[in-house]
Amino acid sequence: MNDNQNIPECASQCAKIRGWLLDGKTITSLEALMMFGCMRLASRIYDLREQGLDIGVRKKITPTGKYVAEYFLKAKEI
Repeated sequence: MNDNQNIPECASQCAKIRGWLLDGKTITSLEALMMFGCMRLASRIYDLREQGLDIGVRKKITPTGKYVAEYFLKAKEI
């Protein structure tokens, strides 16, 4: 049995991040924290992948020269 009391919050964050990505936008951990209060973006991305979203990741360089993960929804081929 999972006694994680944060499950409703995780579901809400997943829904917000899902909508964001479905709008064609990208997201980094800092953006997820600032916009959705999500401190574990990689975990939410895992959850969304488990739900069937095809999410890609690439390296992004910040203005200070650091590399961060940037997530995006992969385009579906028609």
